[in-house]
Amino acid sequence: MANFYVIIVTYNAMKWAERCFTSLRKSNIPVQTIVIDNGSTDGTQDYIKITFPEVDFIQSSENLGFGKANNIGIEKAYKEGADFFYLMNQDAWIFPDSMEKLLEVYHHYPNKEQIGILSPMHLDGSEKKLDSHFENYLGKYAKTNRLISDLFLKQLSKWYEIDFVNAAHWLLPKSTIETVGGFNPFYFHYGEDYDYLNRVVYNKKKVIICPDSLVVHDTKQHKVFQSPEAAYKEKWLSLRLQKQTEFMNPAFEFDPIKIKKQLLWDFYKFALKGYTKERIEQREMNKYFLPRLQEIHEHRQKIINSSHPFLNI
Repeated sequence: MANFYVIIVTYNAMKWAERCFTSLRKSNIPVQTIVIDNGSTDGTQDYIKITFPEVDFIQSSENLGFGKANNIGIEKAYKEGADFFYLMNQDAWIFPDSMEKLLEVYHHYPNKEQIGILSPMHLDGSEKKLDSHFENYLGKYAKTNRLISDLFLKQLSKWYEIDFVNAAHWLLPKSTIETVGGFNPFYFHYGEDYDYLNRVVYNKKKVIICPDSLVVHDTKQHKVFQSPEAAYKEKWLSLRLQKQTEFMNPAFEFDPIKIKKQLLWDFYKFALKGYTKERIEQREMNKYFLPRLQEIHEHRQKIINSSHPFLNI
């Protein structure tokens, strides 16, 4: 039987720990679980160690962020002989047949080497509706994979290709780990999954969703009211992440000197045209990126030239 490892990064996970880890115990496919704790202060560590002693628990001395912590778990699982790596959020749980259904797709897929990531269908915490974020991904790419049409007409296929799905529930075959590598440590939190998906595609692998496999991601479904300051900050972070993943994408032509000139030109262009809002946003963009262009270049070189970037395996 294949070695199936579940890797979970925790940070103050008590709200979900019981459902999360109990669900893994009930999996039809036996799993081995590795937890990397990023410095919880709510008793998560003791609860997991006492209540779920089968979990291989790793305590980080600092908050490493999502990507770096996952990389620790991936490296450990790989060295222990993992065939499949299931990355799962702490605010998530599975059903007994969730893993089984994913593996069925893997074993019946015509070209396994093309599989980069297998994803189940994400329900929200009520278990009665799709997670709204996941539903948004389905809708965005439905015009190419026709999933929504097939759902409506009750003629679902066993799998569909999709361009993006967030990393709350990812099944990575060993070949993905060996080819694509781990998460890019340049990202602390948010953006890691977009970056990884770009690298999956760069390595000519696919992201596949499996309609028969259901899981839960108990994340916030709707935005709460935001002050203008908070809304602006969120918009800025979104713009920055978008530019960051564009620069880091190995398929993107990146020359630090040319990029620097373009960033400066964009700022002066907005200033000359009197576009105050755009000028301020570009100023902030330049303040963030100009000191980091060389670091981005170095990370890109690892992505392009390393056999398994950001992993010690």
